[in-house]
Amino acid sequence: MMGQGSKTPVDAIDGFREPLNRLRAALEASCVVGTWDWDIVRGTMVYDVGAARLLAGDPALAEREIRGFDIIAAVHPADHAWLTEHVHRAVRAGGLVLAEYRAIAQDGTVRWLLSRGRTFQDTAGHPVRSRGIIIDITETQQGGERYVVSGTTMPGAPLDQAADLAIALKRVLGDDTPAEVRAATDVLLMSLGRAIARSSGDR
Repeated sequence: MMGQGSKTPVDAIDGFREPLNRLRAALEASCVVGTWDWDIVRGTMVYDVGAARLLAGDPALAEREIRGFDIIAAVHPADHAWLTEHVHRAVRAGGLVLAEYRAIAQDGTVRWLLSRGRTFQDTAGHPVRSRGIIIDITETQQGGERYVVSGTTMPGAPLDQAADLAIALKRVLGDDTPAEVRAATDVLLMSLGRAIARSSGDR
């Protein structure tokens, strides 16, 4: 097993090779991927570092239960009401949720984000939990205000299945998991997020 400080190159996607510490730094700096876990019953959200930076505006809130305004503190004020209303509506409907909106980065720039998640219901059909990924799509945004919220998707869509599995994988990896495995999981989520963002724009 290699530690976090290992200089051993990591094979990732498309032959990409880079020392582990540089790969992790690039992922953390790029803000192109994050995961979120929403306990709907308790009204709490848990972000990883990427999502905490993008949505709450504070990476120190990662892996903590947060609630209320803190959950969307970095979301553009003009999108607060719209996003809250439509996400709750999509969650009540169940299934896949896609939402595209703006957030204000720590340096004051406006970023475009795409959240993609899936809602889980109890035996009575009530939503109890929603989990997903978030990706910065600013570079692919062509201008104009495009918003997407959807509770449906094609059954068995490969990208959606892969994203569900990748999210589950990231959630089960503990602190004792080799750093290169966690980094590879982040690369996978980043690539899936970009692919989902592209496919959403084609719909």
